[in-house]
Amino acid sequence: MHRFVDKLARAFALLGGATLTALILLVCLSVAGRALNGLMHSDMMNQLAPAFAAWALGTGLGPVNGDFEIVEAGIAFAICAFLPICQLTGAHASVDIVTSRLPARANLRLRLLCDLAFAAVLVLIAWQLTLGGLSKFRSGQTTFLLEFPVWWSYAACIVAMWVAALIGLYLAAMRITGGASADDPGPDEGALQ
Repeated sequence: MHRFVDKLARAFALLGGATLTALILLVCLSVAGRALNGLMHSDMMNQLAPAFAAWALGTGLGPVNGDFEIVEAGIAFAICAFLPICQLTGAHASVDIVTSRLPARANLRLRLLCDLAFAAVLVLIAWQLTLGGLSKFRSGQTTFLLEFPVWWSYAACIVAMWVAALIGLYLAAMRITGGASADDPGPDEGALQ
């Protein structure tokens, strides 16, 4: 079971990484297009090469239309896609000034409480995101410039959040049944490396 959960979390992390890479390329293309558009409109280009400037502008040279809408939806998905691996590996930010001095048994109980709390919060977020996505689907709301349905980005995030919630529940169950120790982020930490 742990192998499947690990592969699922890693697959979503790869999807999140691919999404971020595509967004970076999109932003670079949009910024370059905006800069070149400004250059082609400049007095210098209109004096030195007016025909070339007119031709370049005629090709549609400029920023990517609706780039911020795509980035907004993509970043939301990437964040949700990274949560499963973050939960599985225990990579959330933590401050262990006090807990490092506690005995192993106390750390195990504290870790159990944290895993239960994380599982509950992840399920709550996934549930509320699902309700929000259904609301956007029913309303037919679209983005301003590209006019793509808002529920599309919700749907992608919902899938990733439910995967994170299921991994949170899995870790909590493993902690309850004794499948993980206080030092491990999850069961069988060696499989994660």
